[in-house]
Amino acid sequence: MTEQEKRLAGKLYYPPDPELTEARMRAKRLCHRLNALAPDDFQGRDSTIRELFGRAGKDAWVESSFHCDYGTQISVGDYFFANYDCIFLDIAPITIGSRVYIAPRVCIYTVNHPMVPEVRNTDLEYGRPVTIEDNVWIGGNVVILPGVTIGEGAVIAAGSIVTQDIPPRVVAGGNPCRVIRPLTETDREKWETALREHRET
Repeated sequence: MTEQEKRLAGKLYYPPDPELTEARMRAKRLCHRLNALAPDDFQGRDSTIRELFGRAGKDAWVESSFHCDYGTQISVGDYFFANYDCIFLDIAPITIGSRVYIAPRVCIYTVNHPMVPEVRNTDLEYGRPVTIEDNVWIGGNVVILPGVTIGEGAVIAAGSIVTQDIPPRVVAGGNPCRVIRPLTETDREKWETALREHRET
């Protein structure tokens, strides 16, 4: 297997491999372009995001600055929004659904290193995918660790470190991130009332 094939299979692989080094350099060039764009260059931002990511849905938006490892391992759905200073280390796939809101300085890590230094010092590493389902809101300064799935409609409180799967339709927070409470019918009624009031004024 090539080092690229090992990486994609979730096996230990060697990042300094020339093919992988060039793939990361491509992502760095595209991130540099994205981060240097004028704030009102909407067409340039959209086209750069689509060139960088493996898939980007309708009206996907990423604020500067943004950094990733490969870009090709990132897939986002429709109406995706990532705020300032996000870092996505996409050694393994990062799959994000539609209408996901990501606050500033969120870090998504799929990369992991061997626990024992004798192996870690060989520079080998491996990845585990991260999945964020539709309608999720990730608060500021959240860190999402390798192998995590965040269920549909969940809210992750600011400053959380997500080390394990989070079920759908809950509010979760803390270090490590844990379910605080489910989202209820009362929550829905409260915010639908607020929406009606907004539209009537």
